[in-house]
Parts: sequence; C-alpha cells; structure tokens
Amino acid sequence: MNCGHCQRDIADYSNFCYFCGARQHVSASGEPRATKRLMRSTTDCKIAGVCGGIAEYLEVDSTLVRLIWVLAVLMPVPVVPAFIGYFVAWLVIPPAPPLAVVAPPATAPNSTQTA
Repeated sequence: MNCGHCQRDIADYSNFCYFCGARQHVSASGEPRATKRLMRSTTDCKIAGVCGGIAEYLEVDSTLVRLIWVLAVLMPVPVVPAFIGYFVAWLVIPPAPPLAVVAPPATAPNSTQTA
C-alpha cells in the first residue's frame, strides 16, 4: 500500500506512515474505514433524538441513556445544567439523515386452485 501523503510504500496493515507519520484512511482489506459520527437519531427519538443518538454512538440501549439523563435531572444540583446540556446538544449535534422507506414489493393476489 502507498501512503496517501508522501506516496512511499508501507505495509498494508499500517495505520500510520513510517516515514511521514500521516494517518492512513484505508483498512487492510482496501476498503475505506467507516467513521462513526455522533448524530441525533431520527428513528429513536422522544424529544429531539439526543439520547437516541448518544446511545447509537456508544452502542448501548437508549433506555439506559435516558435513565441516566433523568437521574441527572433529579439530582438537586445539576437540574439547570442538565437541561442546558440537553438543549445545547440539541442545537450542536446534527440530525442523522432520514432512512429511506422502501415499500414492500407488490404481490399478486393469492390464487387458489381447486381440484
């Protein structure tokens, strides 16, 4: 594999170039690595999708994230910071692109044959 920055030959499994130190954005299989981004969920949302997006990013259940947020709100001191944090996250975290809804294929009516 060649380094995308200095164009020198490096091992296929390298994450960084030996010569220039540039990060390699191609995995060992030759396919680009999937990057994980924090985005508000469009499918798992109750208010704005912040907790659902954080849960998808951390790969945990969204109920657990919502429960932690509710516990943070119920504590006597962080009530205002918890609401402000949620509102700021709502403004800062971009929404995930909506999933394309694919209609099921049209099926022919069931034909029953009698003998």
